[in-house]
Amino acid sequence: MAGDLSSILEPGMLVRCPDQPDWGLGQVQSNVGGRVTINFENAGKLVLDGARVALELVFLD
Repeated sequence: MAGDLSSILEPGMLVRCPDQPDWGLGQVQSNVGGRVTINFENAGKLVLDGARVALELVFLD
C-alpha cells in the first residue's frame, strides 16, 4: 500500500504507479481528501484513491 504518501502529494509533483508501469510518468493535478488526480503520459488523467494505490515520487535531475 501507499501508506501516507498521498498526504504529501501536491500539484506539479511527478509520480509513477509501480503496479501499472505502462501508465508512464504522471504529474499530480490535485489532491482533495486523499483522492489524487494525476495526468499520466500513457493513461491520461486518472483519479486515484491515494490510500489504495501505490505511488512513487519521481525526482528528475
